[in-house]
Amino acid sequence: MATRRFLTALLAAGATLVLPVGAASAATATGEPPVLIHPGAIQTLGRFAQPPTTADCETLYSVACYEPAQIQQAYGVTTELAKGVNGAGQTIIIVDSFGSPTIAADLNTFDTTFGLPAPPSLQILQPAGAVPPFDPTNGDMLGWAGETTLDVEYSHAMAPGAKIVLLETPVSETEGTTGFPQIVTAEEYAIDHHLGNIISQSFSATEQTFATPQSLFALRGAYVDALLHRVTVLAASGDSGAANVELDGSTYYTNPTTTWPPSDPLVTGVGGTQLHLDANGNHTSPDTVWNDTYDVPTNQFIFGVNGPNALAGGGGLSVIFRRPFYQDLVRNVVGDQRGVPDIAMSAACNGAVDVYQSFPGVPAGWQPTCGTSEATPLFAGILALAGQVAHRPLGLINPALYLLSAFRAPGIVDVTSGNNTVTFPQGAGNVTVNGYSAGPGYDLASGVGTIYAPAFVPELARLAGFGTEQAIRGLR
Repeated sequence: MATRRFLTALLAAGATLVLPVGAASAATATGEPPVLIHPGAIQTLGRFAQPPTTADCETLYSVACYEPAQIQQAYGVTTELAKGVNGAGQTIIIVDSFGSPTIAADLNTFDTTFGLPAPPSLQILQPAGAVPPFDPTNGDMLGWAGETTLDVEYSHAMAPGAKIVLLETPVSETEGTTGFPQIVTAEEYAIDHHLGNIISQSFSATEQTFATPQSLFALRGAYVDALLHRVTVLAASGDSGAANVELDGSTYYTNPTTTWPPSDPLVTGVGGTQLHLDANGNHTSPDTVWNDTYDVPTNQFIFGVNGPNALAGGGGLSVIFRRPFYQDLVRNVVGDQRGVPDIAMSAACNGAVDVYQSFPGVPAGWQPTCGTSEATPLFAGILALAGQVAHRPLGLINPALYLLSAFRAPGIVDVTSGNNTVTFPQGAGNVTVNGYSAGPGYDLASGVGTIYAPAFVPELARLAGFGTEQAIRGLR
């Protein structure tokens, strides 16, 4: 009866789903110049001929590195794979500017090294126009190539039986509307041509960098289209904690901000956690909110300085969108605003994952990589497992996430420790932007928490499509 009362209340709450309210430098140990990573993948100073083990990174840099088998074990994916739940019959759509010219070969090396099967297919499309030739001296293209590699390799690691469609766009997304029209075109093409049911986006722009709310609303067509076609859309919540950058791409706002598209109520915002694992991927302590801002070894690993630098999972309150109906039972946390993130996965740089890349402009090899750009494809892979079990599209999953959290479903693992307060050098000194702390239940640092796949996959599969009709009615 309690479940029925909750369902009735949730579906009756709020006739409107959405109402408007009014990157990191990376260098390598080989002496390459820093690269401004616009999409959010954070690459470390270390580069290796072979994938570094946890012990390697701890010995050399006093931070952890993880391989795919450890990540699979940490989330219980190993158990699902043993049962034949590997994402078969599902397609993950990954969206990246420019892409990587070596992604197919790099994925093959990644799979061969770690004993993963090749995906049933890796399709690369450019529906928004031809991508310019890859320029190895262009830092923006290098950054996106690294992002593409992370997205493809780690969505595949979690769902090795799923097909992958990589949508490459010809214009880079940085801040504001730049590049987003092409991304919208590419995503609408994929949705309208039924290329897949899961879209993974590892990029975002600070809400305040859009000229007006209307300029942002004009770019939401793909997400409305996705809702109507029961396609799940994910977006990374950002890597600067409660702070985010202005239009120049380097100056931080000094007050808490959030980014879009993770703030969009039609999108699932994926935040960041830190895993604490042994060599076999078993937890040595519970997951915490990702925040490497004040950790000296991690700052040295990424920037070659002691820090602090803004290195934490994004989260906070939207200034564009009001609270959607599925967050009504967490109104004590979000008030009248849309809260971000919805869920969180591994993103910590002290716990970066091994990525193989060989595109021109960087030495071929293994480079530990981190950020919510890791968390998002990881979660996309989990959704592919759930889609296989459900035998139908999952659609907008946010109503289901909050329902599972409210009833303390075993598949939702609460994250109760950590925060996303950050400090960074700006102007004449350091600036601190106070963020949000994790606690029992939903919070603005970790969302509803993280997941344990053996329970979460069937739970989400049973709730596939829950709340979708309410969301569609809210658009009218």
